[in-house]
Amino acid sequence: MPPVSIRIEATDGDARVGRLLTPHGVVPTPLFMPVGTYGAVKAMAPDELSGMGYRMVLANAYHLALRPGARLIEELGGLARFMGFDGAVLTDSGGFQAMSLARLNSITDDGIRFRSHLDGSPLMLTPEGAVEIQQQLGSDVMMALDDCTPYPADHGRARASLELTARWAERCLRARQNTDQALFGIVQGSVYADLRRLSASQITGLDFDGFATGGLSVGEPKAAMREMAALTVSMLPASKPRYLMGVGTPADLIAAIGMGYDMFDCVLPTRNARNGTAFTSAGRVSIKQAVHARDERPLDERCDCRPCTSFSRAYLRHLYHAGEILAARALTEHNLYYYSRLMREARAAIASRTYRAFAAHALELMASGREEQGDHV
Repeated sequence: MPPVSIRIEATDGDARVGRLLTPHGVVPTPLFMPVGTYGAVKAMAPDELSGMGYRMVLANAYHLALRPGARLIEELGGLARFMGFDGAVLTDSGGFQAMSLARLNSITDDGIRFRSHLDGSPLMLTPEGAVEIQQQLGSDVMMALDDCTPYPADHGRARASLELTARWAERCLRARQNTDQALFGIVQGSVYADLRRLSASQITGLDFDGFATGGLSVGEPKAAMREMAALTVSMLPASKPRYLMGVGTPADLIAAIGMGYDMFDCVLPTRNARNGTAFTSAGRVSIKQAVHARDERPLDERCDCRPCTSFSRAYLRHLYHAGEILAARALTEHNLYYYSRLMREARAAIASRTYRAFAAHALELMASGREEQGDHV
């Protein structure tokens, strides 16, 4: 029995609803993971996440290895205990940071040579080292080290990237020692259909516990992202978890669930909240706009989260412009509640075989409720 597995309970077209079985409990799928890069989801306490229905969060092995150190976290009982989170944890390996912090690193066949963004100290992250760090962190799901292909990349660069990812994937599997932790492989290939097929063939031919689609939502056109996401998921085994990495607008999640993905993560709900933007059933709301200065309505009249039942848009706008921490907390709580509710509603729609109607209605509401453009102050 693998350490992490999925049990599909119902399908509607390609969409599927089930349960992800992990060492730290059962997680309903489709699921969205809030991003807690440094072992904390910004502005939210672990019990608040649990109260909103989150049973799994994402953290980053590269950043935690730099500070406070994977060994220290291991000594203190592992990442979930260190965080005080009563649920499962997935750790990203650091492959994305090789792209996002490209000015601080170089990539060879051996691995990624970083210069710490904190103090400039060197860090050589090999596939074996990435697995060792994640084993020390004690995450339920470890991600194989990959070469996250940037966009744009020509066909030759993308081909070299996926070949390197495949070689590193084999090394990650050989390096794994703790069979109580799952290890997922990552498919690359940029926006080239032939390379996506090649990478999927290589990665799914290896004995991973689950599979992820990587290298999307990195600057490519939306249509290309969705085309490659749909193509890739069609080649991933239905018997194992399918994870779409880093894709996370509500509309994209609705589309990807319909493709057959089970797992998602993205910084959008938390990052946008700190920048004054809320996701609502009627589309995005920028609380910074002057049009909200005297608006007594909640962020989302269809939402029963604590901020929506307690605060007006006028008050939240005041808090944001006053620089009050409560603005970030309230908007973050609302956004994460909204994402959790979206997952619950999607699961219910799949189970009742009404997902297509649910998706069309949700997208129609988002499109028809675009807020009026006010003056920014």
